[in-house]
Amino acid sequence: MCGIAGLINLAGSPISQNILKKMNDTISHRGPDGEGYWINNNVGLSHRRLSIIDLSKNGHQPMRSKDNRYIISFNGELYNFKEIKSNLESKGYIFKTSGDTEVFLYGFIEYGSNFFNKVNGIFAASIFDKKLNKIFFARDFIGVKPLYYTYDNYTFSFSSELKSLVRNQNFKGKLNEKVLNEFLYYKYVTGKET
Repeated sequence: MCGIAGLINLAGSPISQNILKKMNDTISHRGPDGEGYWINNNVGLSHRRLSIIDLSKNGHQPMRSKDNRYIISFNGELYNFKEIKSNLESKGYIFKTSGDTEVFLYGFIEYGSNFFNKVNGIFAASIFDKKLNKIFFARDFIGVKPLYYTYDNYTFSFSSELKSLVRNQNFKGKLNEKVLNEFLYYKYVTGKET
């Protein structure tokens, strides 16, 4: 299953490692095979690992690109990752894992957002570009793998589960009564409301 969580302080202040750990611990049931953290001042990514395809320590996340420019925290499965990997290898990419996370990372590096026209799978991911100081989020089109986020007091936080977001002390959640019936009936909410 795996799980991802992260914090970004948009004012540039350092994020709390303690809060990021609490967020990640809250979703520990999603990944009993390991946990990982990457923190760079005002950006922090975390991951809970459920090892399925690549059981080695090379599949540990958050995962860095060879040049350390990009960092990914990924939850999901790419059904056509072997085909994409082969294509990327023909372009000179060298892989150190046998899993789909590294393929997702290098696919995004090579193709940018056009990568999503090539991929078949279910996923939620965050990719941070250290050089551009930008973060990119992606979720499969159907939304099988969840990605929740909130922004409050200059802090952007995200996670695979809502209960992880509550661990952020800046989170000021309140019930959105406009969509409560929809959520209870369908178990999800469409559109921009949550």
